[in-house]
Amino acid sequence: MWIFPFIMIIVMLIVVYMIFGRGNFRPPCSHHSQNNYPNEQKETPLDILKKRYANGEISKEEFDKIKNDIV
Repeated sequence: MWIFPFIMIIVMLIVVYMIFGRGNFRPPCSHHSQNNYPNEQKETPLDILKKRYANGEISKEEFDKIKNDIV
């Protein structure tokens, strides 16, 4: 008779450990949010501009004009 409450306590402790005990708790729905990855480097506007110029999306004149606006 006393074994069932004991087993339930053990199961509850395991569940609590699985959720909180690992030290990296995040709410279940927010794992896709970029805010949870602070080490992830974001592209600067200048990086994006350089890529657009390298891909041929903008001309040299447009690149220089936008670069002067950014910097």
